[in-house]
Amino acid sequence: MTSRNSTRGNGDLRVGVIGAGVMGSNHARVLAQLPGVKLAGVVDPLAESRSRITGFVDCPTFATVDELLAAGVDAVTIAAPTHLHRDVSLACIAHGAHVLVEKPIATTGAEGREIIDAARKKGVTLMVGHVERFNPAVATIKEAIRGEEILSVAITRVGPFPPRMSNVGVVIDLAVHDIDLIRWFTGSDIVEVQPQLTSAVAEREDIALLQFRTASGVLAHINTNWLTPFKARTATIATRNKYIQGDLLTRQVTECFGFQRDGSYSMRHLPVGHDEPLRAELMAFIKAIKTGSAPAITGEAGVASLEIAIKCLETRPKPVAAPQPHAASN
Repeated sequence: MTSRNSTRGNGDLRVGVIGAGVMGSNHARVLAQLPGVKLAGVVDPLAESRSRITGFVDCPTFATVDELLAAGVDAVTIAAPTHLHRDVSLACIAHGAHVLVEKPIATTGAEGREIIDAARKKGVTLMVGHVERFNPAVATIKEAIRGEEILSVAITRVGPFPPRMSNVGVVIDLAVHDIDLIRWFTGSDIVEVQPQLTSAVAEREDIALLQFRTASGVLAHINTNWLTPFKARTATIATRNKYIQGDLLTRQVTECFGFQRDGSYSMRHLPVGHDEPLRAELMAFIKAIKTGSAPAITGEAGVASLEIAIKCLETRPKPVAAPQPHAASN
């Protein structure tokens, strides 16, 4: 059995990918190009998915997780459907493999904590794939608010209905990204949630307007849906001294400051890097493994964001019955 500290003779870290969908395929593409990494293989139960992977990366493919583990890996990235995260993560951790599991970490907080406990006992690195944190525009915003007193955060994440059908709605699929960003931007836990959800065309909620208050007193708002004909990803943060606007797709960040009594102010565009977020995320995972340092997004952070998302679903207001017309009085 390959131990968690073993590598190939050339020193490369052997990393496998579990799940060959859109995200898993991107994991495989990036890992195949990372220095010091050997793509050990990709797992998917569907033969057509395995065949598609071999069309653009040179690596073995496997029908089961057990086959990948038997072939020998030091680490895995898990991009399988969310309901499989717990069992797949536990199997890989038991094998001694370091794990990066895509968001959300699991279907419930309890499952997420099982994964955390198993990784801690085995002494392996566990990281959660909240890739938006590695968006260069997000990193620029984070730096711009450093040391500032944050007053409010507003994030919009909208787009068309996804081509892939899922067993979750927009809160778990999309808003969990921004719940994580709110907690990261503010450095504070979310203590109050006020969700407004509806299902316009989908079985599960496809529109969500979510309001939050953090322990530090920051007010935050998320607007997300699957009904907009185009993708939009924006974040605006008001601090005591600044107002920052960021477009997470075009990666443009603007900072307004120097507010005067006459209504005038100064504005500047902040420099933003060009790194691919997924590449930066996977490099951070590899660095945490090799240095033994804490991963950028811990299992605990992943569970905290998941549980806030679940709380939004559990505390949705009950629909109010439409008032009945009264008979005209004589």
